[in-house]
Amino acid sequence: MRSLFSKILSYLGQDIAIDLGTANSLVYLRGRGIVIQEPSVVAVNQKTGQILAIGQEAKKMVGRTPAHIVATRPLRKGVISDFEVTEQMLRYFIHKVQKKKLPVSPGPRVIVGIPFGVTEVEKKAVRDASLNAGAREVYLIEEPMAAAIGARLAVQEAGGNFIVDIGGGTTEVAVISLGGIVFAKSLRIAGDKLNEDIIHYAQEQFKLLIGERTAEAVKIGIGSAFPLKEKKEMPLRGRNVVTGLPEEIMVSDEDIRRAMERSVRQIVNEVKAAVEATPPELLADIMASGLYLSGGGALLRGLDTLIAKETKIPTKVVEDPLTAVARGAGLVLENLDELEEVLVETEELEPPR
Repeated sequence: MRSLFSKILSYLGQDIAIDLGTANSLVYLRGRGIVIQEPSVVAVNQKTGQILAIGQEAKKMVGRTPAHIVATRPLRKGVISDFEVTEQMLRYFIHKVQKKKLPVSPGPRVIVGIPFGVTEVEKKAVRDASLNAGAREVYLIEEPMAAAIGARLAVQEAGGNFIVDIGGGTTEVAVISLGGIVFAKSLRIAGDKLNEDIIHYAQEQFKLLIGERTAEAVKIGIGSAFPLKEKKEMPLRGRNVVTGLPEEIMVSDEDIRRAMERSVRQIVNEVKAAVEATPPELLADIMASGLYLSGGGALLRGLDTLIAKETKIPTKVVEDPLTAVARGAGLVLENLDELEEVLVETEELEPPR
């Protein structure tokens, strides 16, 4: 009877898991999988305060709007920087998947991924925003734990699991065993910082002013952390800061690698520091099972090779690294009774009235 009642409630409430990322947000719908994968961007009319677009439509507006319309990211470095806009974005995601919701049905139960080590105030901001957006219950899960579960690592067993989740705003390095995090560090250097590095490098080396979207495109196109077997080139278009006129130059993978070198080195150093802090017995397990990379940053060419070379540990990119956190949070949602221990313990908060 209890199982039937739970199924009815989950059908009515359409329980969801959300990877609320700095760059992209993903929504997992219970029983269906990932149903939304959109940029964490919101376009706001500053004259009226009206939300004009969210997600992909809003991202298209970045750098192309009149002064009174601002396309903004409501999350910075993995945490909420604009509470009201984040709430609107969450409401949009929740309502978008509530197609079968009946008028009398409760709101959904929601699991939200958060960076490791965020403060109680930041946790409360995520929970309040989710409750205000229509959730009836909110659970939090740390992103490295969600990524490890999404990668199908045996997180509940007495063995070491090493996961490095490189997102847009943060890089999460964690060692997991027996359903808990043994050691973890959150580094606020990730995909966005690599884009900034390319922007600064283009301005300093080539006197070329480029935007964030152009920097991201060239990072994806020819970026690498380790020398490639074949040289890659790509046109870089922007405005010459000396003449003020548009200009196009050709850049190589070596140029982009040099631009990102310092930030990549900081990520690698953080991974090495985590290896040094790992208990010997767990390290022996990790040597056998390997180190896993997830998140959009894991797609950077040669990063797995570089980390393996520096740590002496076999390094693998998880399957579909962009969706690992969302899939992991979704698996917890589907098996809440068995995986409840992996959720973040927080003080109970009363829903807003």
